[in-house]
Amino acid sequence: MDSGYYAAVSGWVARAQALDQAAANLANARTPGFRAEREYFRSYLAEQREPSQVGQAVNEFGLLGGSQLSGAQGPMQHTGNPLDLAIEGDGFFAVQTANGLRFTRDGSFHRSQAGLLVTAAGEPVLSHSKQSIPTPPGQISVGADGALSVDGAVFASVGVFGFPQGTQSFKAEGANRYAAPEGASIGAPKAYVIRQGELEGANQDAIQGSLDLLVMQRQAEMMQKALMVFHTEFNKTATEDLPKV
Repeated sequence: MDSGYYAAVSGWVARAQALDQAAANLANARTPGFRAEREYFRSYLAEQREPSQVGQAVNEFGLLGGSQLSGAQGPMQHTGNPLDLAIEGDGFFAVQTANGLRFTRDGSFHRSQAGLLVTAAGEPVLSHSKQSIPTPPGQISVGADGALSVDGAVFASVGVFGFPQGTQSFKAEGANRYAAPEGASIGAPKAYVIRQGELEGANQDAIQGSLDLLVMQRQAEMMQKALMVFHTEFNKTATEDLPKV
């Protein structure tokens, strides 16, 4: 079978997968704290015992190896809500969920009826010591380092966590929440500032996302047409040439 067929197949699969990822990024372009996922490519036949022309053609074209979170900063959006917090720089907020510890850039927080600092879903936001944060009555002020105070008295600090090994292995849960891989080292981010009364928007631009989607769609269609050409050639060989043998 012509090696070009395999290359076209691998190219079509890669573009189809990338098309799904581009669509997901665009759909969340207005989600606070959303981190776009960018695709990366790998060889389809990464390990070959005996090099072949077919394997070389497929490897050079490549398949989608997966995706990883983009670390680009999203735009800051002023809300005026004193418990809306945005991280400018590195790091994630930590929240305690029913499924365990999760990380997010979405700082849409509020005070629960029990007096805890919680997410929009009612899950406790954690301090640097990974404890829930009880909030006393009064207007809460938040420092650039995450220190929480009422009338000048600091009572806690919002935890901001970094990952020395990066976030390539993070697993997305929903639009803007992430689970760190088991055994991942968690520490302090390199540099960050907490912005009170603001939220970080998605780091996916809607215009660029639309262009990415269009490019992926056209490339997928191109690969599909290439497959149809090869398929037609194979049918011709099977119906015209093989009977002569």
